[in-house]
Amino acid sequence: MLGKEMRLRRIIDEKTGNLLIVPMDHGVSLGPVQGISTIQDSVRKAGAGGATCVVLHKGIASLMDRDSIGDLGLIMHVSASTSLSSDANTKVLVGGVYDAIRLGADAVSIHVNLGGANEPEMLEDLGEISSECAESGMPLLAMMYPRGENVANQFDPHAVMHCARVGAELGADIIKTNYTGDIESFKKVVSGCAVPVVIAGGPKMESEEALLTMVRDAMTAGARGISIGRNVFQHKDIAGITRKLADIVFS
Repeated sequence: MLGKEMRLRRIIDEKTGNLLIVPMDHGVSLGPVQGISTIQDSVRKAGAGGATCVVLHKGIASLMDRDSIGDLGLIMHVSASTSLSSDANTKVLVGGVYDAIRLGADAVSIHVNLGGANEPEMLEDLGEISSECAESGMPLLAMMYPRGENVANQFDPHAVMHCARVGAELGADIIKTNYTGDIESFKKVVSGCAVPVVIAGGPKMESEEALLTMVRDAMTAGARGISIGRNVFQHKDIAGITRKLADIVFS
């Protein structure tokens, strides 16, 4: 579909076909934490460092001005939970494809956790949003994680592989999931998924070098990019760390 192709071009690097996503949707789950309390400035710095797109909820997206968003692509997030909840792993829909179209977004993202009691409801939401995206020519990024009472290790290669495949099976155009910790196991995640895979950054890492090493290894394994939030927007030099990541992702 032409509309989807045109939107994908706005979030993917034209030369390499790779993505550098900086998600900043954490205000719902964590509140106004360091790095996103004044979010316009962080968005601007991520763009200056070479990010291709950002992930925002609809309220914050509606407050963005041209100076902040610049040439960045916009992915609007449609699901959420908060850290105050008794079950933060259960995500519910808080937006839809119409909201994304109204805001001029280039894609929609949804978060789905597999392995818990509320997995069926999240899968149902993924199916509905996927159908709406297909009808509207809107690209879909599915954040697919093994998290819940039936998951012993959220980085287990078989669990991550299964999650990535579920997202592709249900119509996502791009999958975001955990890096499994080594190149060989992540190659299997990528090969078992019919659509491009990008890795999550997860919690703030111990060192910058650990972050860069993870990204290098993921790209070597066949990842098509990264979607890293806290390790970018909580860095002392947002533009600088984004630039270092861009050098790896787009090399």
